[in-house]
Amino acid sequence: MTLNKTHYIILIALGITLAGFFPGYFYYSSHINNRTVTVKGLAEKDVKADLAFWKIKFKTTGNDLNTAQKKLESDLNLIKSFLSEQGFADTEISVERINTNDLMTDPYRSSQPIDSRYILDQTITVRTDKVDLVESTLSKISTLVSQGVIFDNQSYMSPVSYLFTGLNEIKPAMLEEATQNAKIAAQQFAESSNSKVGNIKTANQGVFSVLPREQIPGTNESEQINKTIRVVSTVVYYLN
Repeated sequence: MTLNKTHYIILIALGITLAGFFPGYFYYSSHINNRTVTVKGLAEKDVKADLAFWKIKFKTTGNDLNTAQKKLESDLNLIKSFLSEQGFADTEISVERINTNDLMTDPYRSSQPIDSRYILDQTITVRTDKVDLVESTLSKISTLVSQGVIFDNQSYMSPVSYLFTGLNEIKPAMLEEATQNAKIAAQQFAESSNSKVGNIKTANQGVFSVLPREQIPGTNESEQINKTIRVVSTVVYYLN
């Protein structure tokens, strides 16, 4: 078959038409498939700490190093006996080394006479899962003060860190709940736009946050036994 000039013109026109159709079609199809909605789903769970770290720092002063050290040893025995009486096991109690500060070696010391040359301190750490016992024992530690034990201020202000170690166990259920809440939000949006929620395009599980259950100003999460775990998931759904 021999093509004349008219046939060439028709083929060229058809090619131009198709060349414009297919990109336009794929652009239209892509545009339709990219109709999405981004929503966030919140999940929260109240938990209780299952591990406590209790730092008990005590100190003594004196002009004679040996006398001061014996006093510190005596206080150490008093504290360990007290903790044992409250119900803590020896394996839950660890004793750190003695710190000694000789004020006469301080190049910036005052010219005023020194009442006590040596300051000695030591720290006992209680690591236990008996969080309720720690809480109740804190109110009784003043009995040691009446026996002459001098505690560091930190031992009274915020001596205990309460931790929750079961996060990995509750993660799956919380992520499922957050995703379900995100889908509910997507469905509400879809209804208002006369659309239907399709498959998930992308999902970000978000960061798990451990918060104090009681939002008290100036209070850290680690100071409270009761906590709230929160996660916010971001999910992008296709809209049909």
